[in-house]
Amino acid sequence: MKPWRWLKNTTRRFTALFLAGISLSVAIAACTPNANTSGTGQQGQASTVDLTLVSFAVTKAAHDRIIPKFVEKWQQEHNQTVRINASYGGSGSQTRAVIDGLEADIVQLALALDTERIEQAGLIEPGWEQEYPNNSIVSQSVPVIVTRAGNPQNIQNWQDLARDGVQLITADPKTSGVARWNFLALWGSVTENGGTEQQAQEFVRQVYQNVPILTRDAREATDVFYKQGQGNVLINYENEIILAAQQGGQQLPYVIPDVNISIDNPVAIVDRNVDRHGTREVAQAFVEYLFTPEAQAEFAAVGFRPVDASVAQRKEVADKYAPINNLFTVQDLGGWDTIQQQFFEDGAVFDQIRAGN
Repeated sequence: MKPWRWLKNTTRRFTALFLAGISLSVAIAACTPNANTSGTGQQGQASTVDLTLVSFAVTKAAHDRIIPKFVEKWQQEHNQTVRINASYGGSGSQTRAVIDGLEADIVQLALALDTERIEQAGLIEPGWEQEYPNNSIVSQSVPVIVTRAGNPQNIQNWQDLARDGVQLITADPKTSGVARWNFLALWGSVTENGGTEQQAQEFVRQVYQNVPILTRDAREATDVFYKQGQGNVLINYENEIILAAQQGGQQLPYVIPDVNISIDNPVAIVDRNVDRHGTREVAQAFVEYLFTPEAQAEFAAVGFRPVDASVAQRKEVADKYAPINNLFTVQDLGGWDTIQQQFFEDGAVFDQIRAGN
């Protein structure tokens, strides 16, 4: 006889009870307060529950607007206070932190590859992509080409980045998740527009010849471009540029190439942690809330392209985001496992390009 799923992380503690009988174990569990909560509300329900959300840096502006609305909604419906402790940083570093022991209940990361690494560490159960709508992709963006004022290089598309005299600032895709999206946008601008992989590799090689410095991450690339004044074009997230304009009041000139990749950001429950914390119900409710029109409108307000069709069709949203005629995804390029092996492993395509091959 197998124990219930909720016993899997507390086997030693309840072994004696389990041997005495399943019914005794269930009865004791029902009377045991959640270690994650404090106080009690109606019918013995804990009055407060804590969640830890770990996300990549640029989602903070959206979450700052979404979290209070969810907390208020949950309080009204369940007479329970939810405290969401949020951690923000680079997607790769956040992934490593969770694997190394940061007890996230929920992760929203820049790319599914990072979520898969947490799954491979045994913290997230397989099949997480099917748990929520849109294959658990909760926010989207696209890479854009930022130019200097007046666009003196007359940059109109990805192909212009291979011209003589162009100096492109971007991060290293071996160390930066954002830079991987940039690389894939360049590659797919050829292969998803009728070109061959050989043509794609030659084009991307020409582009990276125009990169004077590969920074460690996207934030450093932005600083090199704006603060240090290096380069005449920069690749960045569309949502970062929109948010910077909203916060700084300055319109930054940029071009949205018409052949582009959808930057898809997934969300997932960290199964091992929510079961240990006893927070699965409220964690699932929060993730489900992120897909509602109310939450998707907040993502759209700070620069993300909404995944909810009803929000995307609103006039104020449709006017804000230019349509892209040829928008491809990582699945069109073979999926993250194939992409990692083909392009970013040691000795793979990117290393060959940098070596001049």
